[in-house]
Amino acid sequence: MGSLTLLSPSGLALLALLAPLVVFYVLKIRRKRMRVPSTWLWASAKRDLMARSPFQKLVAQVPLFLEALALIALAFAFARPVSRSDAASGEHLAIVVDVSASMSATVGSSSRLDAAKKLARDTIASLPPGTEVMLIAAGRDAHIASALDRDAARSKAAIDALAVEDVEGDLGPALGLASDRLARLSRGRIVVITDGALAHPDALDGVAVPIEVSLVGEPQDNLAIVRVDVRGGTDPATKREEVRAFLVLASSAKGPRDVYVTMREENASDILASRRVLVKPGEKLPVVMSFEPTPGDRGKGLVFDVSPHDAMPIDDVAFGRVPSADKLPVVLVSAADSGPIWLKRALSSDPSVELSKGKPADVADGAALDPGTLVVVDGACPDDPGGGDLFIVHPPEGRCQGVEIGKPIERPSITSWSPTDPRLRFVSLDGVGIARANALTIADPKRALVTGRDGPLVVDASRPGRAVTIVGFDPGDSDWPLKASFVLFVRDILEEARQHRASGVAAGTRTGAPLLVDVPSTTAMAELTRPLSRAEPIVARGGLVVVPDVTRAGLYRVAYDKPVRRTIVVPVNLASEAESDLRRTLAPRSQGPVTVHEAADRPKAYADHAWLLALLALALFIADIVWLTRRPAKREAARKSATQGAP
Repeated sequence: MGSLTLLSPSGLALLALLAPLVVFYVLKIRRKRMRVPSTWLWASAKRDLMARSPFQKLVAQVPLFLEALALIALAFAFARPVSRSDAASGEHLAIVVDVSASMSATVGSSSRLDAAKKLARDTIASLPPGTEVMLIAAGRDAHIASALDRDAARSKAAIDALAVEDVEGDLGPALGLASDRLARLSRGRIVVITDGALAHPDALDGVAVPIEVSLVGEPQDNLAIVRVDVRGGTDPATKREEVRAFLVLASSAKGPRDVYVTMREENASDILASRRVLVKPGEKLPVVMSFEPTPGDRGKGLVFDVSPHDAMPIDDVAFGRVPSADKLPVVLVSAADSGPIWLKRALSSDPSVELSKGKPADVADGAALDPGTLVVVDGACPDDPGGGDLFIVHPPEGRCQGVEIGKPIERPSITSWSPTDPRLRFVSLDGVGIARANALTIADPKRALVTGRDGPLVVDASRPGRAVTIVGFDPGDSDWPLKASFVLFVRDILEEARQHRASGVAAGTRTGAPLLVDVPSTTAMAELTRPLSRAEPIVARGGLVVVPDVTRAGLYRVAYDKPVRRTIVVPVNLASEAESDLRRTLAPRSQGPVTVHEAADRPKAYADHAWLLALLALALFIADIVWLTRRPAKREAARKSATQGAP
């Protein structure tokens, strides 16, 4: 319900002037002796001539009423009367604006965010002076665009700076942040401005501070790319290598959509593949496209496009990356001339492995290897080998990848192993005999994969961005290679490396999630290029580049110089069926701590009526002046008429 409030009650002190005004009208006028040309003037002074007291009898006169009313109106104008409603009232207000991807949906040339900005500005303009306002942008995460502030100009400038983020929206973090800031303050409220197309509508539940939700925009039809997967493979007919792209189109439209789906390389006009498909209402349609890559295509970005575009162009475009070769590259490095025959046989037994040989110097100091290459080292321990996962067998005494390699132990017996680790899946070490092994010392006992009577025999020395496995003995000094478990162990190492390679940068990530890119561990600084932006320096730690604020879909590039210049292309996509559904998940309601209504139906929280009263006071003063100036004119006209009619 609305209520009337005086912001400055002290302005009513002006009503005290009514007393002297009335006194002026009842005081007796002092008589003056003067000659007059006619007795007509006596009629107006008759009452004063007959008065016997210094005060006149108060007679209702038009000027008195006009002046009294003008004075009352002016007093209430100074008292600042305002009308308030329950919506958006309070001394502290948090405005949460939804900036998720669905707010980019347009009607004509105006987006839903444009409507939300206008409503936020109108909300601030309608607040009484002194109200503290905080502005929070709600994407996948929440950030404060403007802290609690009484300056409306600064708050409106923060609103103008808001932009849509290509992320799946979640109001939960923003409401939690607003509730936390307002819970310790009196008379706090939260205003949420959103399109109602929420991926997590339950975020409104359980907030202690009263919430008013204003809905902008109207439900719209939309077709979106909600899944992207690019993989390498072999054409069963031609036996040639090919790149397959798997897309899923999801429709939230009321009718069918006839669209074209195209695939091309970034910055190229030639179409690699295209499909014309008919998507039915509410259907999720898989689309498969393929092409035969050339060696120069490896690692390049791919752009997928659905045309014609609709109200939300963000999800009509998706991105991918041409994967590396189908076979897993493996480099077998040995300090001995003969090489590890048992490892070579186990690695060569996998037909999807592309095996090459080398010396420790070939992989030392971050050598220029493909980031997905599995590096297998026998009898040595390079400090910083290039490539991807690292498998070290029988390292020399000393420090190796954070593990202390000790002196040999004669005939260590295996007591336990970790069957839950992917590298020991389906592996049994019962009956395996070892002639000698180097003692391994690790800080965390949980990282021991195989444990002997005298300590760990196989350990996990992985670090962020790289899996490292160390075997503390030469397989040739044991009967393990004669058992099937040895081949299974090597196959598990290969499979894990293949999964890391497949789930690396080629698969990309979703907007809103941190972006992780593997780089050589010697890299301290790299260059990050965001979509439609210039390159910026970024720190690399432990062979990993972390980009925490990925709010735009597109192709990201991470470049580094050492040991050689390399640029890694990383696709980032929205790929959210919930965010691309432009139908509302919220319905208007007016009960409970959360009220939901259309933006057009939102009651004004505050209206200042002082200017109306000031105009009324001015009009009354003008009427008083007109009245007082018109009466003498009428008397003069009457006198002239009487004079002319006299004989």
